[in-house]
Amino acid sequence: MSTDIDYYELLGVERTADGQTIKSAYRKLAMQYHPDKNAGCKDSEAKFKAVSEAYDCLKDPQKRAAYDRFGKAAFQQGGFGGGQQDFSGFSDIFENIFGEFMGGRGGPGAGRTAARRGADLRYDMEISLEEAFAGKAAEITVDVSAACEPCGGRGAKPGTSARSCPTCGGAGKVRAQQGFFVVERACPTCHGAGEVIAEPCAACHGEGQVDKRKTLSLNVPPGVDEGTRIRMTGEGEAGARGGPSGDLYVFIHVKRHPLFEREGTTLFARCPISFTTAALGGEIEVPGLDGETHQIRIPAGIQSGKQISKRGVGMPVLSGRGRGDMVVEIQVETPTKLSSRQKELLEEFRATETGDECPASHGFFSKLKAALG
Repeated sequence: MSTDIDYYELLGVERTADGQTIKSAYRKLAMQYHPDKNAGCKDSEAKFKAVSEAYDCLKDPQKRAAYDRFGKAAFQQGGFGGGQQDFSGFSDIFENIFGEFMGGRGGPGAGRTAARRGADLRYDMEISLEEAFAGKAAEITVDVSAACEPCGGRGAKPGTSARSCPTCGGAGKVRAQQGFFVVERACPTCHGAGEVIAEPCAACHGEGQVDKRKTLSLNVPPGVDEGTRIRMTGEGEAGARGGPSGDLYVFIHVKRHPLFEREGTTLFARCPISFTTAALGGEIEVPGLDGETHQIRIPAGIQSGKQISKRGVGMPVLSGRGRGDMVVEIQVETPTKLSSRQKELLEEFRATETGDECPASHGFFSKLKAALG
């Protein structure tokens, strides 16, 4: 029987057949051509071996994937066959199929990590609410690893260069066969860099980086809030072996304000007023973060807890136009120190009360009397 017959044709299934279909087809053919049922028949024996070989390949997802792409060439040089097995040929085929998903080489030197981007850094900055309102130009000092100037961050002595690692051939990785699998790990000689430095730079001792304190200018835009993140591109740690630097992220923290609380672009303030202003109405002045004094009109008869909005005098919109609102919450203050004349006037006022002046309290006591009979 020819050994070139397609495995799918041997089992009588489509190339898209699932595992269960392939298994059922094999069992049917195996029972038909089993040597015990066809004693002495050479053709049946050959057919049984052929369908067994086909099923052994197609039942394994990895073997099947290799067969679908390369045919029986995937199992030459031993491959998944019996006897003395040499998996080196199949490991290359397997990597071509699955390397993109499992970190395969993808070509000479693809695993090399000589040039690597530097790490990002974080800096926490505390500002006042006034500074958050107006914005701020500031200078910050950070300690970073910077690229070594004499060697340009390469780590090699000026005038020399790194050479390809003799252990891994510049790949940065070495491979070892363990049974069915090819194990890949970082090269122990170059530690994944793919190159070694014979003459290290005296300034950085071959590291390509030196510790440095930098002073940076930072513009905090108006309207920043708690947790706002400002990115300073390329001001993070230097990259390894000449790689690009990381970024510096400045996180803003806004201190508590003695008068205002903030919610987005809205400013909230609690303002105590006298009971006479609450009763008769009037105006109060509230200083704003913009340095202006804002007039708030108080309607007569206002109660504690009432909120009054002043449009367009709140926090600026970050990276936009306009401002939010200021919301003033009224707190009516009862006087604790009265002169004799003030007490006389209040006594005269109480003598003229009818109950209509304070409908809420009058209604409450009326209901209470009715409830008690």
